[in-house]
Amino acid sequence: QVQVVESGGGSAQAGGSLRLSCTISGGNFDDGFDDFALGWFRQAPGKEREGVACINWSGTVTHYISSVKGRFTISRDDSKNTLSLQINSLQPEDTAIYYCAAAPSNGVSCSLNGPDFDYWGRGTQVTVSS
Repeated sequence: QVQVVESGGGSAQAGGSLRLSCTISGGNFDDGFDDFALGWFRQAPGKEREGVACINWSGTVTHYISSVKGRFTISRDDSKNTLSLQINSLQPEDTAIYYCAAAPSNGVSCSLNGPDFDYWGRGTQVTVSS
C-alpha cells in the first residue's frame, strides 16, 4: 500500500521560511522512486487546488507557477524517497494546505496539472501572517 506523508507545515510570519517534506513508500516506490515525477500542490480556503512546483524523475527539470518563482525550490532525494519544498520570503497569499503528489514518469515528465498525478498525500497546513 502506497503511503504519501507530508510534514513541515506550520505558522510563520511574512518574510520567513518553511521547508516542507514528503515521504512516499510502498508499492513501486520502494524499488523505483526515481520512476516517478513529483509535484507540490496547494489549496487555499475558498480556492481551487493549484500546482505549485514539479520535478521530473531525474531532478533535471523543474517548473513553478509564476507567483512562487524565485521563492520556492523543489528538490528530491531518491535515496530517502523524499520530496522537499523550500519556501522563502513567505507571503500571506501562500497560506494553504500543501499536498505532495506523484505520477509515473512514463506518462508525465513535469506537470502542474493535478489530474496527471495518481498518488496524493493528505496535506500539511501552511499559515502565513502579515
